[in-house]
Amino acid sequence: MWGTEKAVSEPLTPRRARNAARTRADILDAATGEFGRAGFTGARMDAIAARTRTTKRMIYYYFGSKEQLFTAVLERAYSEIRRSEQVLDIDELGPIGAVRRLAELTFDHHETHPDFIRLVSIENIHEAEHLGAVAKELVELNSPVLAVIQRILDTGRGQGLFRTDVDAVSLHALISSFCFFRVANRHTFGTLFGVDLLDADERDQHRTMLGDMVVAYLTAPGTPP
Repeated sequence: MWGTEKAVSEPLTPRRARNAARTRADILDAATGEFGRAGFTGARMDAIAARTRTTKRMIYYYFGSKEQLFTAVLERAYSEIRRSEQVLDIDELGPIGAVRRLAELTFDHHETHPDFIRLVSIENIHEAEHLGAVAKELVELNSPVLAVIQRILDTGRGQGLFRTDVDAVSLHALISSFCFFRVANRHTFGTLFGVDLLDADERDQHRTMLGDMVVAYLTAPGTPP
């Protein structure tokens, strides 16, 4: 099997560790492009190897299988957006400014990471079978964003600004759905309605609209139980 090389038993020096990290990153970059282009089923390990400075054998050495490589690509894609959300300074922005900024961060990330949109769409086609193998790790990875949203909601409610019948998961879904749609459905929407959702003029309007929509919803009177 792969990975029976002498290098496995050798001490992992700092230089070799850096080289290994670079090789893994190169493979993940190439795999992100290939899976995004061809989907999981259509992606070829030979094509991924051809886009890197390594070999297909080394890809298996580092990741074990095509399924495990795709899962690693998804994990990295989610970790990137989660990192961007952690820079929110709720105390500085206040709850209204913070929730608007969160919406803008999601908007900007999805627009500049179309591969993320394609990868998530592909994994949904496969009914999240690959993410299921690392469900615990991904729950831990994604829970911080819910904690951020919950803190924003709690702060806003404490100041009498936000309605009380909105939970963090629902708000996350509201923001993500708009941001995801405009990238994932750009071409079909443009063909049907003659509007490019990623056009600069449309972009600025939609970015502002998203923030306004989220703030307006949170500050509207809540529905009584």
